[in-house]
Parts: sequence; C-alpha cells; structure tokens
Amino acid sequence: MIEYGLNYIGPDARIFEPVTIGFPSRENLSKTGFPGTTIGKNAIIRSGTVVYCDVIIGDGFQTGHNVMIREKTRIGDRVAIGTGTIIEGHSTIGNDVSLQSMVYIPTDTRIGNRVFIGPNAVLTNDRYPPHRIGGLRGPVISDGAAIGANTTLLPGVCIGEGSLVAAGAVVTRDVPDHMLAIGTPARIKNLPRELNTNEQ
Repeated sequence: MIEYGLNYIGPDARIFEPVTIGFPSRENLSKTGFPGTTIGKNAIIRSGTVVYCDVIIGDGFQTGHNVMIREKTRIGDRVAIGTGTIIEGHSTIGNDVSLQSMVYIPTDTRIGNRVFIGPNAVLTNDRYPPHRIGGLRGPVISDGAAIGANTTLLPGVCIGEGSLVAAGAVVTRDVPDHMLAIGTPARIKNLPRELNTNEQ
C-alpha cells in the first residue's frame, strides 16, 4: 500500500495491492503530515483503488477495482463502490449506499442513506461547461432513492426520497418524493404501487 499524509485504517481490513491512500490534493502536493484517509473497520479495498487525503469513510466499506475518491469526501457505513467509479470530492454519501460500476459523481454532490445508483450513471455539476456560469452544483439524491443504469442527472437537480429514476433517463428537473422519472428528457409519473414503499 502506498501512503501519503496521516492515515488510519480500522481493524480487519482486507487490502489487495496496489492501493493508494491519502494521495495529496493540489494544496498538499509539497507538504507532509497533512490529514490523510480515515477508514473504519472491516473494509475491503480492491486493487487499483486511490483514495485522496482528507477523506473520512465509515465501517463496512468496500470497493471494486480502479476506484478513485477525491479529497474532502465523507462516506458513511456499509457503502459499496463499484469498479471504475469516480467520486470527484467535496461530496457526502450516507449509509447503506451502493454505487455500481462506472458511476461518475462530480464535486459538490450529496447522496443520502439507502441509495442505489446503477452502472454507468453520470451525475453532472456544471450547467454551462466550461464557463461555470452560476457555479458548480452537484445533484442531491435523497434517502431511499434508486437511479437506474445509464442515467444522466443535470446539475443541481434533487431526486426525492424513495423516488426511482428509470434506466437511460436524462433528468433535467427535480423529482418529487416517491415518484418515477422516465424518458429523455425525463417525465414525472406516479410510482407503480408495488414499488411505492410509502404506501405499504
């Protein structure tokens, strides 16, 4: 394992080399002794994973291969991050979250608890690249939401609690709690009764 900064990995971790933790952010490139990575107990970290400095991760964490997590990210307990996923930093992820393979999470994204994000989903944070008019605003995904494979979420959209975004959707506006977003651009519909846990 390659280490930079001051790191802590909890007991019973399984680390499959090569893994890098505490990688310095731009402001720490020429420094030593900066806050590195903190990871709770029972982690499984697979080869190719790179975790930057100033990242705090809870218990029961696991990665696939070739995962990158940038600086100032906060991740809760029992989070699984799939192969090839990129988290660009300055973001928060709750407990019991599953990010499947090849998910892209931009800077300034907030993900709640019990969220599922399917493979190849792309979240965005810049409505007018590369001009950054209005600043960067990542999506907000509320507790219990599920995001299907190959979806795209535009900057700043809020996915409501318990909502479902269907595979391949392009979400351009907020999705209310316990609703379905489907299509390109996504239309908002009622969740099928069997999927609406709010009615059960």
